[in-house]
Amino acid sequence: MKAIDVHTHGFGGYDTRTTDPEHILAMARLQASQGVSDIVPTIYAGTIRVMRENMAVVRKAMEAQRSSAAGQPAHAATATPPLGPGARHQTDDRASATILGVHLEGPFLNPSRCGALNAMTFLEPSETGFRELIEGFEDIVRIVTIAPELPRAAQLIRTIAGKGIIASLGHSEASYEEAETAWHAGARGVTHLFNAMSGFHHRDPGLAGFGLLNPDMFVEVIADPFHLHEATLRMIFSLKRANRILLVSDSVRETKATPEASEIADPHGTLLGGSVGILEAVEVLIGQGFDPAAVRLAISANPAQYLHLGVT
Repeated sequence: MKAIDVHTHGFGGYDTRTTDPEHILAMARLQASQGVSDIVPTIYAGTIRVMRENMAVVRKAMEAQRSSAAGQPAHAATATPPLGPGARHQTDDRASATILGVHLEGPFLNPSRCGALNAMTFLEPSETGFRELIEGFEDIVRIVTIAPELPRAAQLIRTIAGKGIIASLGHSEASYEEAETAWHAGARGVTHLFNAMSGFHHRDPGLAGFGLLNPDMFVEVIADPFHLHEATLRMIFSLKRANRILLVSDSVRETKATPEASEIADPHGTLLGGSVGILEAVEVLIGQGFDPAAVRLAISANPAQYLHLGVT
């Protein structure tokens, strides 16, 4: 069974904020050590220049993986660095999660729902800004997270979808109606449902409500012990179609390759990222009595369908 993580910033001491492609390859090896077969490294919101630099590093790592798979010298992966803090398995290039492309978490996000991201780098949606951001990287950009309530967001969502890139809604104060407008413009996902977005209100279900109730919208779910209450997870698995839930790690540099989950937060209590990998989340959910078939779909066939990889 494939295990695909479509939202991972880092792992075991490494993340996508780097100039060294070996750090991305190390992330991929650490994810493989946890049983993950494929990853979409997620680029933090930043200035366009910095996000492009981060994408360029991921591309070099992807090229190194392809060269290695073809039996050619993989210059970026000739030396295996020491594993980061918390790593529990030795890994090598033969056990590496395939890098499928990048997920851009920004910069077209709402500063009022920045979460752990740097709101100073957020931009209002514009065709010009988007073109500057992805020019030359169109072939590796798989997902873009955007706040649908921002001015001209619907127009940009149409552009994103028209390029075959998934528009996912997140870091947002969107109303239910604004989320619905984004759906009709071509958005097909919700980034970490309930986190960094307007909550459900009985007079305005908001983006969270739309994500839950639209039968065709994919929703990312962080199933560590800190992002969502167990009852909220049960509500998601009860209301959503089984083939529209995506378990993601939202892992960061501080996420450790150990079975013990610990909260990753700043001194003010803002969560910085997920505390467990997706296979660990699967084990926990099944142990809590969630339907094993539905949980396993959320890391395998569902993300494969989301990314148009074919159902596996």
